[in-house]
Amino acid sequence: MTLDTDALIRRLAETSVPVRRLPAPWMRTMAWLAIGVPYLALVVIVASPRSDLFQKFSEWRFVIEEAAALATGIAAAVAAFATVVPGFSRKLLLLPLLTLAVWLGTLGQGCIQGWIRLGPNGLSLQPDWFCFPAIVLVGAVPAITMAAMVRRGAPLTPHLTAALGGLAAAGIGNFGLRFFHPQDPSLMVLFWQFGTVVLLSAIAGSAGRYLLSWRTVIGRSGQQAG
Repeated sequence: MTLDTDALIRRLAETSVPVRRLPAPWMRTMAWLAIGVPYLALVVIVASPRSDLFQKFSEWRFVIEEAAALATGIAAAVAAFATVVPGFSRKLLLLPLLTLAVWLGTLGQGCIQGWIRLGPNGLSLQPDWFCFPAIVLVGAVPAITMAAMVRRGAPLTPHLTAALGGLAAAGIGNFGLRFFHPQDPSLMVLFWQFGTVVLLSAIAGSAGRYLLSWRTVIGRSGQQAG
């Protein structure tokens, strides 16, 4: 059986659909933030900002922790959007690791200073069951938006993409949480807030193959062709 090259070319030309290149990861991150940040602000306003918010912005550790949480969310979003682009630069995966290291280092330093200043009482850990649902609430819309956006790409590393997307939403959620939730001891923030971010990222990563699959991409391409 011989292959009719001309017929094959005509067939491909008739059935193929135009493919629009995805915007750069940083541009998609800006679009993601344009949806997530107004929602975050709305939640903070509805929940009522903490009474000492302006005072907290005069404390360098609070500012660095908030900046690190926000930077982690943004860096994870850039990395997540990069992972659905064939041939993406692996160096982008280092971005959230660097911001996470800064965040974790700041919290660790706060724990050490609390222990030096207050002794064992500085490392007391108390239950804070409000933390987990609060971060989920603040990060809900960013998470849903992220899930919808990363599905428009190639699921090359579904678990990694989902974990980075979960980290992005949880990082933004933690950033917004501290505007209305007065939980400041470093050990409490490290265990409950940072721990919740890690847990949510792990849950998202484990569900990656259910959220992102080639079947979804093929089905979407078939709908566009039809």
